[in-house]
Amino acid sequence: MNQALLDKIESEQYRKQAVDFSVGDSVKVHTKVVEGDKERIQVFSGVVIGRRGRGLNSTFTVRRISYGEGVERIFPVNSPRVEKVEVERKGSVRRAKLTYLRKRLGKGATLVKEKETRQVKKGAAAPKAAPKAAPKAAAAPVATPAA
Repeated sequence: MNQALLDKIESEQYRKQAVDFSVGDSVKVHTKVVEGDKERIQVFSGVVIGRRGRGLNSTFTVRRISYGEGVERIFPVNSPRVEKVEVERKGSVRRAKLTYLRKRLGKGATLVKEKETRQVKKGAAAPKAAPKAAPKAAAAPVATPAA
């Protein structure tokens, strides 16, 4: 088939609002779940441990700890079932895939360093620390009577 025709068909399938998140971010993924004839929104929150693919086939993996057990779920970025991806907090990581989180237990399994967004103005002095209190005078030794 003609590549231009394929690109035209694919362009109609893309998400209207682009999602802006990266690996290491804590996200809430709102997905549509169909149960019988009813449809509801289910939220899956966790840490993005990887992104893969290009264009229409791109996916991302979210990992969370549920009742002491690690749960991972793979979502297509451009799926109509994914209602929205809400970034709770930005993470600062040095890897493209965070598979090392699988080996960790407890809080360390979800711990990703938060990205610093605070900016310090040039020429502004750092706030001074409060002066330390003087140490309390040592109590005089109490003489005990000799028996």
